[in-house]
Amino acid sequence: MNPVHLETLLAIVDEGSFDVAAAVLGISPSAVSQRIKALESSTGRVLLRRAAPVTATEAGEILVQSARRMALVQAETDARLGHRLARVPLSVAVNSDSLATWFRRVLSDTARRGDVALRIRIEDEARTLAMLRRGDVLGAVTREATPVSGCESSFLGTMRYFPVAAAHIAESFHSGHLTWETMPLVGYGPNDQVLDDAMRERFIDSAVVRARVSQIPSSEGYLEAVRVGLGWGLLPQAQALPLLAAKELVLLDDSPLDIDLYWQRWRLESEVLSELTRSVLEAASDLVAT
Repeated sequence: MNPVHLETLLAIVDEGSFDVAAAVLGISPSAVSQRIKALESSTGRVLLRRAAPVTATEAGEILVQSARRMALVQAETDARLGHRLARVPLSVAVNSDSLATWFRRVLSDTARRGDVALRIRIEDEARTLAMLRRGDVLGAVTREATPVSGCESSFLGTMRYFPVAAAHIAESFHSGHLTWETMPLVGYGPNDQVLDDAMRERFIDSAVVRARVSQIPSSEGYLEAVRVGLGWGLLPQAQALPLLAAKELVLLDDSPLDIDLYWQRWRLESEVLSELTRSVLEAASDLVAT
């Protein structure tokens, strides 16, 4: 199988577009199309779904995994040979709350290495495993303990979330003027599994509150929306405790939500992937121990 064709397939999947992949590779869009046609002809399979964004088919995902392994090996080889501009590409999936809190130590560690191009994909921790399974990433922070085929899993710790609100909302709630179903609510987005879990624990009818949900798809923006009183929300411990201590936010009840997190990575002989894993495990020491 032609390595150039696999490199092209990987570029299309990563960029989600034939045209953007062509720009990244420095070739024409027609050359990209010809390479994919040749690869599909040699495998006898349709490898890409021609939609926006372009995604891999089930057969394509198998080749994407192989292509990413090859890219990692090639980049590590270049780095070992002393190529000054060589950077090893590491694609990982992380949930927004982790990236905004404990995972920042991983960024510092990676920066000190100086030989890694870290490519982070933001996704809910309940959905990152699908990206690992497809071959989109080499590692993922996930809720799932059971390793994906060809991967290994390590327990990180527990992400603890507190239900909090600005003082005027909390006062109305505690006095009985507002209930869980009548309070305005801040959500991260349509696939906010943490919020879904919290509502389920409190027997909140999501259909009833949907019209009062503000969606803020940014961890920092979400925190600010809750702080200024756009609605109540769930904040990770690292963000919630300082604001509670400063009395900028008020706790709504004494039932925090605990989410166990795991790090899953491909089972590869890779120095940089192993170093990244060590960094992730060390950074996760900031999480709640269970």
